[in-house]
Amino acid sequence: MLPRRARFLVVLDADSTLIRNEVIELIAAEASREAEVAAATEAAMRGEVDFATSLRSRVTALRGVPLESFARVLSRIEPTPGVLELTSAVHARGGAVGVVSGGFHEILDEIAPRLGVDIWRANRLAVEDGRLSGVVEGAIVDAAAKAAALLEWAEQLGIPARRTIAIGDGANDLLMMAEAGLGLAFNAKPAVRARADLVVGRVDLSQVVPLLP
Repeated sequence: MLPRRARFLVVLDADSTLIRNEVIELIAAEASREAEVAAATEAAMRGEVDFATSLRSRVTALRGVPLESFARVLSRIEPTPGVLELTSAVHARGGAVGVVSGGFHEILDEIAPRLGVDIWRANRLAVEDGRLSGVVEGAIVDAAAKAAALLEWAEQLGIPARRTIAIGDGANDLLMMAEAGLGLAFNAKPAVRARADLVVGRVDLSQVVPLLP
């Protein structure tokens, strides 16, 4: 939950940013379709295909995965090095941490609180008879939705967009990074590095701490 006020806001992508994994690939492994989904994910992150269309296609490959599999998926999640150092530093300086993801609430609801995240938004997977149905519930969290979340949370906190930092790795993060006061490419694809305000060279989120206001 967001605090009532904050000095600044840091918003991160989830997959390959907050965590080292691409969650949809971990779920696809439960259906023995990891390689197929990984190739489609890579193309989407490079911006070669429309994200929403790509996500719907990839989620179709998850049809039939039982909900019990999520325990195994969660056990394979690797937090990105430095994430707790970053979130602790943000809070110590009076800031707030948000995560907005093209991934899934089913995973973020478990890991985000453990990693010091105050608020998060992601997609939800539809379920039928205890198994994934292969569709996404509701509107997809795409690039526009990520940018909108950053601005919405900043407004709720009573801070201007110039006091926000957006951190992402894929083409789906570029609109959010453009709206933020500072857009950081982290573990990022070449197109994202080219358009970011700054590029974080090491895969270590503690490297962002000196950039905090």
